[in-house]
Amino acid sequence: MRHIIYRVSALMLALGMISQLTFAQTAGTFKLPDYEKFTLENGLTVYLMQQSEVPTISFAAIIPAGAIQDGEKSGLSFLTATALQFGTENYTKSDIEEALDFIGANINSSSTKEYAQVSARFATKDMDTVLPILKDVITAPVFEEEEVEKERKRMISNLERDRESPRSVIGSYWDRFIFANHPYGNPSRGTVTSVESFNTSDLKEFYSNYYQPGSSAIALVGDFSVADMKSKIEEMFSEWENEGDQITEGFGEPELALESSKVMLVNKGDARETTFLIGGKGVKRDNQDYVAIQVVNTVLGGRFTSWLNDELRVNTGLTYGANSRFTPMKHAGTFAISTFTATENTEETIDRALQVYERMHTEGIDEETLTSAKNYVKGQFPPNYETSRQLATLLTQMFWYGFDENYINTFQANVEELDTQKAQQIIAEYFPKENLQLLLIGKAEDIRTIAEKYGETVEKEITSDGF
Repeated sequence: MRHIIYRVSALMLALGMISQLTFAQTAGTFKLPDYEKFTLENGLTVYLMQQSEVPTISFAAIIPAGAIQDGEKSGLSFLTATALQFGTENYTKSDIEEALDFIGANINSSSTKEYAQVSARFATKDMDTVLPILKDVITAPVFEEEEVEKERKRMISNLERDRESPRSVIGSYWDRFIFANHPYGNPSRGTVTSVESFNTSDLKEFYSNYYQPGSSAIALVGDFSVADMKSKIEEMFSEWENEGDQITEGFGEPELALESSKVMLVNKGDARETTFLIGGKGVKRDNQDYVAIQVVNTVLGGRFTSWLNDELRVNTGLTYGANSRFTPMKHAGTFAISTFTATENTEETIDRALQVYERMHTEGIDEETLTSAKNYVKGQFPPNYETSRQLATLLTQMFWYGFDENYINTFQANVEELDTQKAQQIIAEYFPKENLQLLLIGKAEDIRTIAEKYGETVEKEITSDGF
């Protein structure tokens, strides 16, 4: 059987269906392929990784221009990142679209809570067409007014539509609930009121302030000569200049006001379901126990056969799915149990979720369950880094969050060394037990009394602007 696995893996590798990283894992080792890292004179960090199985190249860029930089203009980072492709000093929007469509390449730009990102994938033979466009998109956007206005209106329409779907907005309510007025509480896509106020000048000012090479990184993974690519990147991106002072984020780890259990109840008057989160403080991405936390969370709510899903879906039929997750960021993070249920089942579902969570704290995880979770995590890890696109993103994540290749190279060993005693320590330290926070979106008239059972309750209307 082992010989069959090796032959299949070798065939897939030859066809470019898996990366060297995954192939190494099937052969008994698990190591990030070699890469070169260097810094240009303007401060831009560059990662180059040669992967010659398939004649394609993946590009990723990460720039400190996310929602945490929005201030009172929430959503500005999102619109700015989207508008990078609306024309540059050397290419119109039509020029970019036609050039990429003709060769089957793609460029994407977006922003997250913490940063903006640009990605692309293209054939090696087309690098001299795509790389100059990428350089311009990142370093010389013009924010054409008509296109910006179209996108601004589209954002407003999407924000209004999202109010009909609790699952589309619950994350923004949760961040505001947990982080309050800290920048991590900023909604990534803004609010209707904030987006209505934007104009092209706002985008240009935001770009000038935060799109700077000295705080950014790019990564290229694929079929190229590292020496030749290094020369190309140096020639193109050395022209990108820092505007003014280097970026300082201006904040560190937030102080969370979680001294007691509190409830945010968001009223959706026509709701037939209650969608809810239970949790609180999480971890930063560079936490030394990050791997162990993932394994333990797999048991609680990180897979279909998790304790939460078994209890709330399989055993009781109260929901179609339940999970738990850590959302780590650079300076903070959150933990949440997440599910939904029919309005009339709200109290029972919350109570059962809390019972499962309490059982994990009081009884811990037995050896058989832990072994199953460890095997699952080890099996799920390689597919996260199979493709050149995934590897390029990984390299920029390493830059942003401050971890290195040891996360990859020691991953299996870190999973293997987790025993039941260590798992219990992880539960006690990182899975908040006291002062849990609850966020409920549903018909307040029917669930208000239930909400008040779990802590001091504040109400909001889902139709109101903001979070």
